[in-house]
Amino acid sequence: MSNPPLRTTAPRQSIALIDKYHSSRPSTDLNTGDNSDKDPNPISTESNPDVLHPVNTTTISPAPDGGPRAWLVASASAFIFFCTLGYSNAFGPGSAPCNLSSPSSPASSPVPLFDRYGAVATVRPGALLFVFAVMMTSVCKQYWQLMLAQGVVGGVAMGLLMFPAMAAVAQWFDKKRAAALGLAVSGSSVGGVVVPIALGRMLNGGSAGGGGGGLEDSREGGHLGFGWSVRIIGFMMLPLLVFASLAIKPRLPPRTTSFFLVKALKQRDFVMLVFAIFFLFLGMLTPLFFIPTYAVSRGVDATLASYLLAIVNAASTFGRIIPGVLADRIGKLNMLAVGGVASGIIILCFNKAETTAGLIVYSVFYGFSSGMIISGASAALTVCPRDPRDLGTYIGMGMALGAIAVLIGPPINGKLIDVYGGYLELSIFSGVMCFVGGLVTIASKMMTPQGICGRV
Repeated sequence: MSNPPLRTTAPRQSIALIDKYHSSRPSTDLNTGDNSDKDPNPISTESNPDVLHPVNTTTISPAPDGGPRAWLVASASAFIFFCTLGYSNAFGPGSAPCNLSSPSSPASSPVPLFDRYGAVATVRPGALLFVFAVMMTSVCKQYWQLMLAQGVVGGVAMGLLMFPAMAAVAQWFDKKRAAALGLAVSGSSVGGVVVPIALGRMLNGGSAGGGGGGLEDSREGGHLGFGWSVRIIGFMMLPLLVFASLAIKPRLPPRTTSFFLVKALKQRDFVMLVFAIFFLFLGMLTPLFFIPTYAVSRGVDATLASYLLAIVNAASTFGRIIPGVLADRIGKLNMLAVGGVASGIIILCFNKAETTAGLIVYSVFYGFSSGMIISGASAALTVCPRDPRDLGTYIGMGMALGAIAVLIGPPINGKLIDVYGGYLELSIFSGVMCFVGGLVTIASKMMTPQGICGRV
């Protein structure tokens, strides 16, 4: 009798070892965080039957695109944006506590920390640091103290909170990613309505500008002074940020590659998108900074002029959610391009809103179109990475480079007003920049496999 082939025993040994390998691992679903008898682990190990040990290759499972855990992360991210940008929007032009931490701060370098270490190294310390910055702002008496508390500490804390939150949402969603990001970022619009009005009421009983009380902790007319007004906002933020710190968790295992992904700067689609975001941010924020002072120059009551920012933020809520839902259907780059071109046209008409009714209607249209850019930029950047574990780093690097324009645009616009004494030149410059950003977004589609006419 002939001996059986030696190879017949190898598959059985391999199967036995594979069964032992799987049984030694906890059966935990990374998509839901629940234990079950099934093994829905998003990392599946493939092995060769001819060897005794599985090959070290991993396959990432698709994002759940919903479920309680995923929507909990999106809701927690909305709370983060409510606290950070909502509070930042409370201090408009002409108020004592200036908005020193920009809405898209270049402090987005903590995102690679989230990809490597999760929320423990980013969101949780960021939440504590941001509440600390708000409390320190409430005791500021001099400008350098305000610069340190709100500008430096608050800016770093916002970077630790906002961009890791967007990265977490991007990991839990794929086909509904733009809608989920729009929901998360819409928290800043809601905060931009609630926080300025609350601060205005506590400070002087009427204005939504939030800065009428100045840095002096005085009480006039039975209303709270600056210090306690800001401290109350800080206490309001505390439970929201604690909830967000506990709810936001990464779905994917940490990546072990380099801290910053230099390969991203070699991708033509990513570089083109960064240029597009730069031009969009260079012109997009102009009405947000100047519409109250412009309205006053047109004879609008100062109290109503301060409420125009609340109208802008209210309209921006719908401009972040509705286009996000559409972007998942017609393409993220397509929707960002539409938002850029539409915002450019609207900003070019800035000087033509001359009456109170006209300014209110203008604020609604501008708020909606600018919301398309704010939520669409982060969603568009998720098209670039090939590995879903790199989503956060791509978003962080892209937003950090593009957000440099936030530091350039407002000073240029202010200089244009000083030189020409009006708002026409300002609207032309900012409108053209947004229009160019929309066109560059369209051009970036040529770098994708789908092409310029693709649904991407």
